[in-house]
Amino acid sequence: MSICLDLPFGFSALWRAEPKNGLNHMGQHRRSKFRAKNYNHPKKGASIKVEPIRQIEEIARIKANLADQPRDLCLFTLGINTAYRAGELLSISVGQVDYLRPGDRLDIKQSKSGKYRSVTMNRTVMATIRNWLSVHPNPVRDAPLFWSRKSRSALSVSAVNALVKKWCREAGVLGQNFGSHTLRKTWGYHQRVHNNQPIPLLMVAYGHSTQAQTLDYLCIQDDEIADLYGMEL
Repeated sequence: MSICLDLPFGFSALWRAEPKNGLNHMGQHRRSKFRAKNYNHPKKGASIKVEPIRQIEEIARIKANLADQPRDLCLFTLGINTAYRAGELLSISVGQVDYLRPGDRLDIKQSKSGKYRSVTMNRTVMATIRNWLSVHPNPVRDAPLFWSRKSRSALSVSAVNALVKKWCREAGVLGQNFGSHTLRKTWGYHQRVHNNQPIPLLMVAYGHSTQAQTLDYLCIQDDEIADLYGMEL
């Protein structure tokens, strides 16, 4: 049903009544003109920096929460013990890790540079991999290590992003924004802050072009500059 509305000279409007079943007059689903505002979306020209997990106690809480979720515990543990990107972690197949032992090296092709990067697998990582493989629903060699039961293929990066946010929220991790990059940032943050690894070494591990880029990426640049003023002369 259409209704013509009388408006002042020079204006006209046509209002079309639509049924209450969510369909328009053409039988198509209506699309609302009004969308819910995403308050977490940065303003134009701004950005939201993903943070590392800074406290060892927070890491322990996440691991405790994932104790009965072997796939997620394996993903989290492997992610925070390497500098691999989420997409690189998700590219790992069962056959790439099912024979490894602590101290062995895993080679993965980097998504950005196309070069291979080796990581030495430690005991903690291998324990979680073995635990997950013991219950993996499709442990054939060419199957994705991080299998999704829904898609019956590898998890997506967006799924990992949502998982990391959920893990941090449920563990009460302090910070404003977490995502898939949180895993590799956590590795570098603790290598620098607690293991005192030099920035040039971490720069190479991340494939960054400058030391300032690495400091900024790890969210520790301001802290290290502030420390310069701690010495009293």
